[in-house]
Formats: sequence, structure tokens, C-alpha cells
Amino acid sequence: MDTIVIGGGQSGLAAAHCLSAAGLRPVILEAGERPTGSWAGYYDSLTLFSPARHSALGGQEFPGDPDHYPGRDEVVDHLQRYADRLDVEIRTRTRVSAVEGDGAGGFLVHTADGGTLRTMGVVAASGSFGNPYLPEFPGQETFAGQVLHVAGYRNPKHYTGRRVVIVGGGNSAVQVGHELAEVATVTLATRHPVAFMPQFIGGKDVHHWHTTTGFDDLPPHWLARITARAGGGTLVLDTGDYAAALADGRMDRRPVFTAFDGDRIVWSDGEREHVDTVIFATGYRPDLGYLRPLGALSEDGTPLHDGGISTTHLGLGYVGVEFQRSFASNTLRGVHRDAQHVTAPIAAYAGGALAGYGL
Repeated sequence: MDTIVIGGGQSGLAAAHCLSAAGLRPVILEAGERPTGSWAGYYDSLTLFSPARHSALGGQEFPGDPDHYPGRDEVVDHLQRYADRLDVEIRTRTRVSAVEGDGAGGFLVHTADGGTLRTMGVVAASGSFGNPYLPEFPGQETFAGQVLHVAGYRNPKHYTGRRVVIVGGGNSAVQVGHELAEVATVTLATRHPVAFMPQFIGGKDVHHWHTTTGFDDLPPHWLARITARAGGGTLVLDTGDYAAALADGRMDRRPVFTAFDGDRIVWSDGEREHVDTVIFATGYRPDLGYLRPLGALSEDGTPLHDGGISTTHLGLGYVGVEFQRSFASNTLRGVHRDAQHVTAPIAAYAGGALAGYGL
């Protein structure tokens, strides 16, 4: 095989499209049952934070009203249609367990079913949903209540009348908190005050300005400085409903607690409070453990790369890493640009460009 794409979600599909357009014959290896990535695993009420007109994937427009905000299942269907259009081989239920060098400039891709595939190029596009970040607090292992990551949350029906604390101040934390506040007593526990960004500016969705002003293309190190200006917190898109819910007390916000204690948590001011459920909306880390045998990751498991192009191995690239090249990286509207950037060097290497030079 000239190239293998690991992961069949939005990133893997975009990568396969670009590799195919470059003349290669990529094979997608997807661990799940469908080439739709992690979307089917998100909570039931999830809606995109960008309208349909700004959520297309690689030339396939999102169906329906271009100004509506697609739900989880609409995204799954969108990705399935995209996969059906691709003229590439997609192997579902095929989980990659390890990638090693083959000693001749290529790679050996080992799968969980005991198979081994040889290839000259690899695109790691497995995203991060399979590796949720769950911080540890003192007393957490003996907490009498429920602890889960937001990746395991589905809907509010099991939380009626409960005391719920959500750790995190990003879009998912606030969206889930707002939903649960209809049936439970909810507190957002955050390290910084929640920073809201208006969903509409000048009568247009903020994603219109992201794409027309060039904000989507700002490099990660610039974005870090912009975030610092905003107080260090994550910017949460809001039509006004979320800020109003905090203002009128339907949910509240407190600094992150310091420990668990039996069936209680210990707030930063020393107060101990009974809590039924703690939901960590603390993000994800790249799900790339299969690259450890290759030596392509840092000690904390993040890929060693420059804009998605491996700095450790020729022929290895990444698509779907958060802030890989810009603010739009790892989004439906931006992942295709990252895939195009990574494709050129991988296509040259896997296509035998070095052979003509005797290398």
C-alpha cells in the first residue's frame, strides 16, 4: 500500500480525499462500525457551534437551511455521505494497535486482529475522542458519588433532582450545564471566569467573520496570546441564553474545588458540599498511543510535528490535531485545509520522489 490513513472520521476522510486527488491509493482503517468517527458517541443534544454553511467537509455542502446549526446525527449522516462518495478502500472494525518502521523507509501497521500491513506513508487521523482527559483530585478514588467525563454523558434523564458539578468552562461544559440545569442543581467549576463570545456580530454568525477576516488562519502561537488577553479561559459562543442562565442563577459558577471527601467535594474556600455527580468537561488528548513504538510522540503523548508533518519520520503526517495549524484545525470547516497541507510531502515520499535521486 502506498498510504494508510488511521481513522475514518472527518479528519481521515479529508486526508483520504486529498491523497486520492494527489494520485495515491489510500486505505482507511477505522476502528468503529461506520466511517463517521466519534460523532455518534457525543451527547444526544449536541449541536454544532457553527452553522451549516460553515460546516461543509471538502466540497460537500451541508444539506438543509445553510443558517441552521446541525445536530449530532446530521453530522453523522453528512460524514457517511462523504465516505460513500470517496473512491477509496475503507476497512471498518479495524483498530490499529501499533505502527513500527519496516527498516526500509516505510512502516508496518499492526492491527488488533493480528494483521500487519506494509506502507510507505501513514496519516494519523484518529482524533482525540478515544482519549478523554480526566484529571485526578485527592480523594477521588473513594468518592461515593458518580464521576464521569463528558464523553460518557448522553442526556439529562438520569440526573433529575441531583446535585451536579461540571468541571470546565468550554463550549461543551456550558452547553451540558445549561441542559442539566432544567432538571438538576448545576455548578460550573472553572479555573477562570467563563468568557462569552457573541454568536452573532453585526447580524451575522461569528463564523462568517472567522472566515472572512482570516481569524480562522491565525497560527497557534498567536492564538495563545489572544487567549491570554481574554483572561486565559476558553471563549464560549453564546446567543445570550448561557450568560442569562448564569446571571439569573439557573446555574452558577465557582472556582474549581480542591478535593473529594466521601460523598462531598471541598471547595477552594474550605466549604464541604454533598454532590451526586461530577462531570469533567476537561477536553481530550490526541489518541495516538499506537505510534509510541515508532518513537513519534513526546513523553506526554502529543505528536512531534510541524503543522501536521512529522518531525521524526519521513512519510508520516497528522490530521485532526487541535490547533494543528490554525484556529480552524480539527473542525469540519478547516480540517480539509490541514489535509491538503499534509498531503503534498506524503504524496511525494510515498509516491517514490526520492527514487529518482537514488535516495
